[in-house]
Amino acid sequence: MAFKTLDDLISEGVAGRRVLVRADLNVPLDGDRITDDGRVRAALPTIKRLAGSGARVIVAAHLGRPKGAPDPKFSLAPVAARLGELLGAEVALAGDVVGESAKSVTGALSDGQVALLENVRFDPRETSKVEEERAGLARELAELTGESASDSGAVGLGGAFVSDGFGVVHRKQASVFDIAGVLPAYTGGLVLAELEVLRKLTEEPARPYAVVLGGAKVSDKLGVIANLLTKVDRLLIGGGMAYTFLKAQGYEVGGSLLQADQLDQVSGFLAEAEKRGVELVLPVDVLAATGFAADAPYEVVDATAIPADRQGLDIGPRTRELFAGKLADAETVFWNGPMGVFEFDAFAGGTRAVAEAIAASDAFSVVGGGDSAAAVRQLGLPEDGFSHISTGGGASLEYLEGKDLPGVSVLGE
Repeated sequence: MAFKTLDDLISEGVAGRRVLVRADLNVPLDGDRITDDGRVRAALPTIKRLAGSGARVIVAAHLGRPKGAPDPKFSLAPVAARLGELLGAEVALAGDVVGESAKSVTGALSDGQVALLENVRFDPRETSKVEEERAGLARELAELTGESASDSGAVGLGGAFVSDGFGVVHRKQASVFDIAGVLPAYTGGLVLAELEVLRKLTEEPARPYAVVLGGAKVSDKLGVIANLLTKVDRLLIGGGMAYTFLKAQGYEVGGSLLQADQLDQVSGFLAEAEKRGVELVLPVDVLAATGFAADAPYEVVDATAIPADRQGLDIGPRTRELFAGKLADAETVFWNGPMGVFEFDAFAGGTRAVAEAIAASDAFSVVGGGDSAAAVRQLGLPEDGFSHISTGGGASLEYLEGKDLPGVSVLGE
């Protein structure tokens, strides 16, 4: 699929033009404090390039899941402040999405300045299932870019849209999908880079190809497991989802996270892996705790003998060695999902061990966004130890599942 790119837009000339950039600035917050600014930093290259070329940059983004109405705890104010720090210039925050404040703030932009619209999900039309409602918001977003004159008095070429929020391209939403039908649309460098990496994972990857999946729920990854079983050589399963696999094999999992309604599905995966010759690797030992708490007492037990009154919160030392061995000679590695409750220091060792094993390998290695990317940074691991750290967990998984990404398809020429 061919795309019009940021290079194309820059070559057309952007000085004096208002350019709407859809970024993914959905950062984790502790009150008003951003705990991981990775997504803000990932958005910088496109914003800087446009501003440096004289564009009047309008950034649209969301934060969390507000219920289609303004909610102070989901305000992008902390993001605007951090974006301004990283850019070295003030980023004005509109008090609404497309209302009077947005019109005033964007209308006051000078060449090279950047403004951020308030959380686009404060407008219920953003996530509406009704096409006409989304289209209405898209038109109002486009109107914010209007015709603009540069400081020299020359009339610009009109507004443009740059899609650079890979973490949302799997959503058919107004600021992601519908806007591309209203404004001339271009694909940002971040989205292009993510797509190139995902192509490497799906089109003739170097082998052995190993995938590590973790996280809480098997149900979140049903499609991707089914598709990967046709492509990979090894599938390593950890995190909360591992206990459903262990239960499907007939083992006691105690109070560990279990999706009983997925047991038949998981049994099918086990059979399919065996049929295809895919090595499906499960934990051989776990840290079994007395409860879900950072200071919960725990013991290391065999994964096949978890006491009924305990719950597994991390993979054990023998599993860490086992997984590291399965990753050591891999030529391609994709990792999505922590191996345990990494937010608790006592149960972060499994995730750290897997991350370090991947970083130590010579593989083309991709960290699939979301909690995995957060874990890399929270655990203080060097990001350059991995070939690529994705900004879009859900989008990456849907691509690997073989699904269409509406926010990408709409950009194709």
